[in-house]
Amino acid sequence: MTDIIIAGIGQTPVQEHWDIGLRDLAFGAIQDAIQDAGGIRPQAMFVGNMLAPNLSRQAHLGVLLADFAGLRGIEAVTVEAAGASGGAALRQAYLAVKSGLIDSAMVVGVEKMTDMVGAGVESALSTTSDSDYEAVQGMTPTAQAALIMRRYMHEFNVPEDGFAGFALTAHANGAGNKNAMFQKAIKPETYAKAEAVSDPLNMFDIAPHADGAAALILTRSDLLPKGFAHPSVAIAGSGMATDMLALHDRHDPLYFDAAQLSAGRAIKQAGITLDNINFFEYHDAFGIYAALSLEATGFAIRGKGWKLATEGGLSLIGQLPCATMGGLKARGNPGGATGVYQAVEAVLQLRNAAGPCQVTGATIGMIQSLGGPASTAVTHILKRLA
Repeated sequence: MTDIIIAGIGQTPVQEHWDIGLRDLAFGAIQDAIQDAGGIRPQAMFVGNMLAPNLSRQAHLGVLLADFAGLRGIEAVTVEAAGASGGAALRQAYLAVKSGLIDSAMVVGVEKMTDMVGAGVESALSTTSDSDYEAVQGMTPTAQAALIMRRYMHEFNVPEDGFAGFALTAHANGAGNKNAMFQKAIKPETYAKAEAVSDPLNMFDIAPHADGAAALILTRSDLLPKGFAHPSVAIAGSGMATDMLALHDRHDPLYFDAAQLSAGRAIKQAGITLDNINFFEYHDAFGIYAALSLEATGFAIRGKGWKLATEGGLSLIGQLPCATMGGLKARGNPGGATGVYQAVEAVLQLRNAAGPCQVTGATIGMIQSLGGPASTAVTHILKRLA
């Protein structure tokens, strides 16, 4: 089978882009990805977005962005899966090119969180949970993560600073990422003094919401332009799974079943084992989610994921490079664009072009995007070809 190659990448800095609109933000990433791919014109566009209808008062993003980017006539559609929207858009593009019906596809992840401020943002974020049984009761994603974290700490006897290592690692790595929202390492005492947001979560346990856009061009290896300038990075495995939307319906709220299933499917398709993976870009919207993802994917046993954050020093989780360019915590969390940023960063690692963030000798990476508390999980295995 012909390999599916991520031929082009583009991204904007993750910030609060008060003076840039949704379409302009996406346009910069789109143009950079096309240029990086040697001018490949996509035949389809898959847009990952979570909240534009609520925050930006804009739906129908596929045609909006295709039109604005001068790609009129191509097929274009928005893919929504809460925080996993970008990862889900990447999977749809991968399936489209893999099928042979499309030669090239663009993935765009874009989110403008600053188009609304205050309670309106929390209200919009709550639409990603079960409206009838969670959001209507005033449950927010942050409050839900706090409940999960408190229960985890109770079940597994975790100290109050047990999750500090996730934030310390992310910020240490983000210091080398010029597109990260926060480019400064933090000290353990800084974490310890951080203001509580929703007990037991403090401000360093939570990834900041921000604006951003990232883009990818996918094509088959036999269709790459002559003299293609970059090492070829292939999507070796792709898996997606869902769980119950309402957390209280699950048999075990402290285990991310969908994360396990999606990772297992991607790893099996890639024909590798966990030992072959050189780095893991997990979805650290909250520190507790990083721990649960490590357990679900098999890097840690149940109840021990948090301990990996205390064992690896400032740039590793255990012995595994994670959040290598800052993760959601330091790079920032641009909602539905997050999964595309993860893919861009993984490609940079595999091209040996990640600068100060480079994982030495990286040839295989895993990225995972979560919608809510792994109500949706999308996992991809990316591999540098010889």
